[in-house]
Amino acid sequence: MTSTAQSNGLKFYNLSHELDHNMPQWPSPMAPPLVVHKLYYHAMHDFYAVEYDGIMHRGTHMDTPMHVTADQPYMDGFQLWKFFGTGVAVSIPKEKWGVITAEDLEKATPQIEPGDIVMINTGYHHYFGDNDMYYHYSPGLYQEAADWLVEKKVKLVGVDVQALDHPLGTRMITHGPGPILPHLIDEYREAMGHDPHDDFPDWEPAHKTMLLAGIPGVENVGGDLDAVTGKRCTFMVFPTRLHEADGSPVRVVAVIDPEQEFRIPTGD
Repeated sequence: MTSTAQSNGLKFYNLSHELDHNMPQWPSPMAPPLVVHKLYYHAMHDFYAVEYDGIMHRGTHMDTPMHVTADQPYMDGFQLWKFFGTGVAVSIPKEKWGVITAEDLEKATPQIEPGDIVMINTGYHHYFGDNDMYYHYSPGLYQEAADWLVEKKVKLVGVDVQALDHPLGTRMITHGPGPILPHLIDEYREAMGHDPHDDFPDWEPAHKTMLLAGIPGVENVGGDLDAVTGKRCTFMVFPTRLHEADGSPVRVVAVIDPEQEFRIPTGD
């Protein structure tokens, strides 16, 4: 269902998944049980108050440098201008375990420019849910694409897949405290004829490369992403102001002026 709205000629598009107690969760054995929503009815004021108990890395959310490397900035380490500006939503369709390359980004339309906010549409947001297709077999960024985005000096990057990194560049296989899903190693060997570590030797290089370069990264982009793909938009991607948080749910909004494409200053 679309959540597009219009005001004063501007069209607004929601690019976030809904956050609720059934929100799909990255397949980590260290993750807590399902997020709990407690509803309390206050008869005196006639409204419901919602208490949220859960992790900050679920659904459409943003990562911070502290999430991947010790002694790095938390959420409040990003300057506010990073979360607002013009940019592009680009179509880079990929199949199971496909890798987004520098060539894909270079050829994307509209052209990615320095200072842009970039939303990448692989098509996998249509699989969003607690299922193997979305979490185990998704495509994703890896070192080459991350290097290109940093060299391009983009402002912020959002992806419609399970993480900023390809799933085989995470601890799903033999990285960090992994493998948490060792059967993926055997499946990749059978499909490709060699070990996945040969193709994905590093642990979350896209996370580290982009976040440590000061580029916020948004995971699990979705909603009306298809409606703005192929267009230049104004994006608003504001996280909650959590003290010393290494991540936060975000509401991603794209705005299009049908009569005029305009650019917002990219900041210092």
